[in-house]
Amino acid sequence: MDNINFTPKDILQKEFKPKMRGYDPADVDTFLDSVIKDYENFNKEIERMKNENDRLTDKVDELNKQASVGSTVEESSAPVSGATNVDVLKRLSNLERRVFGAQLEDNGNDSHRI
Repeated sequence: MDNINFTPKDILQKEFKPKMRGYDPADVDTFLDSVIKDYENFNKEIERMKNENDRLTDKVDELNKQASVGSTVEESSAPVSGATNVDVLKRLSNLERRVFGAQLEDNGNDSHRI
C-alpha cells in the first residue's frame, strides 16, 4: 500500500484557499466526505481480505501437512508381500471356512449325542 497518496484523515484535514471564481465550498466538502467514506470502506475491505487470506493460507498449510502425513501412513500400511485384494479375499475366505466349518461340524456332532 505504498502507492496510496491520501488517507481518510488527510482528505478530511485538507484546506483549500478561497478564490473569487472557485467552486462552492459546500459542494467540495460534500464530495470529499463521500471520498473519505469510500476510503474507509476500502481500508476495511482490504483488512478483511488480508485476514481471510491469512486464514486460508493457514488452512492450506494445515491440509498440506495432513496430506503429507496421510501419504506416509498409506505408504507404510501398504502390504509388504505385494498381496493384492484378491489374495486377501482368498485368505479371508479360507479362514472363514475353517472357523465356521469347525463350528458346523461341532453342531452336527452335538445333535448326534442326544
